[in-house]
Amino acid sequence: MSEETKQVEETLRDKVVNALKTVYDPEIPVDIYELGLIYEISVHPIDNVYILMTLTSPNCPAAESIPAEVEASIKSIEGVNDVNVEITFDPPYTQDMMSEAAKLELGFL
Repeated sequence: MSEETKQVEETLRDKVVNALKTVYDPEIPVDIYELGLIYEISVHPIDNVYILMTLTSPNCPAAESIPAEVEASIKSIEGVNDVNVEITFDPPYTQDMMSEAAKLELGFL
């Protein structure tokens, strides 16, 4: 992979992370990226984006809306071709997956 191609992918990945930071669990005032709900971000050739994520619980009331919002926010990035969002509960989500910023925001630190 050329250095230029690598730079483009990193830039697109950064844009994906920024898009993810605009998506919030409706019950928690912290974005899903800082909550630790994103397990994997992959950018594949021709600007296809794969997201592996979880939800705070299998019974999450926003189980339908959050993945759709993730997909829409990433598709809105100029140059993104296709988005695949996959939900998993392995490993199960725990509060330890939150960033320090999220823990601080929620009063856990």
